[in-house]
Amino acid sequence: MKTIYLTPSSGKQHPTTPSRSADVPVRPSNPSDPQQKIVATVGFFDGVHRGHQHLIQHVCRLAHEEGALSMAVTFDRHPRQVLNADYQPQLLTSLDDKLLLLAKTGIDMFFLDKISNIIDTQTAAMTAQQFMQHTLKEQCRVTHLVVGYDNRFGNRRTDGLNDYINYGKDLDIKVSTAGAVNLNGENISSSVVRRWLAKGEVEMAEQCLGHPYFITGIVTEGDRQGRKMGFPTANILPCEEQQLIPANGVYAVKVRLPHSVEMKRGIMNIGTRPTFGKHQRTLEAHILQFDDDLYGQKLQVAFVHRLREEQTFESTQHLIKQIQEDKELASRQFDKDNDSDED
Repeated sequence: MKTIYLTPSSGKQHPTTPSRSADVPVRPSNPSDPQQKIVATVGFFDGVHRGHQHLIQHVCRLAHEEGALSMAVTFDRHPRQVLNADYQPQLLTSLDDKLLLLAKTGIDMFFLDKISNIIDTQTAAMTAQQFMQHTLKEQCRVTHLVVGYDNRFGNRRTDGLNDYINYGKDLDIKVSTAGAVNLNGENISSSVVRRWLAKGEVEMAEQCLGHPYFITGIVTEGDRQGRKMGFPTANILPCEEQQLIPANGVYAVKVRLPHSVEMKRGIMNIGTRPTFGKHQRTLEAHILQFDDDLYGQKLQVAFVHRLREEQTFESTQHLIKQIQEDKELASRQFDKDNDSDED
């Protein structure tokens, strides 16, 4: 089992979505001083949504009050996925993007427990008590553990806050908890975000996440149907093959090009392109007022609004007319958003 201590860079990141995942600016760090206090929290942190952000901000406040460093302990794969090969998570972020989002929370450092090797089930198979002793106490030197309101760790997932408190007494680790973040009467969680995305409700997902939902992917060769119609598209293959794709439909999106901070306006179609008799699901982004070659490049696509459901059209001309209307509607939505920001 390999573990990595990382200290987030203080370099400024884009306020909406992270920069290219290859640019994650981190440097090795290890709280080797046995006298150094560490306030930590544990989680998979998929999506780094507002609930996660609230928890980490609480950890940072406690660390400041206690003269300690703040730490987020996370994993490169879901422990359940390691123990059960049939488990296929629908992820909200790739590992690189998750680390970038964690870096933006203000946490002093994160401890990445690398369990990507399916043979190495050491961490995933630990009980909560073993994990607290081996990972939190011996490796991370945690002095105060903050547990999320619904967090469970350990292979049985049956232990709760009172159990963690009792284990902590034996290990000289203080254990406390932080409350949930509520939206419209429901506690924000990764599952809630997935539910909204499965319905295509990307605006509700954004309210839960605190940032637009985004996908990082590589531009691949397509059949150039969009270009033939006068709307060149970038076919996106997500870098994280298990990342959740929003419901089929047409979306107003913002696209970050390689080596760029600025995000360009665009529209994206997610679906099987039934007008052309296709069946394979694709993600095709048309960037407004842009026509450069992007094949093989890595892009980030942030979902802003859902414009409509996927439709089948009687002819290519009907489809062309609809795409033009989609572009105009997306532009109006973007202009409206800008006006709201200025207010």
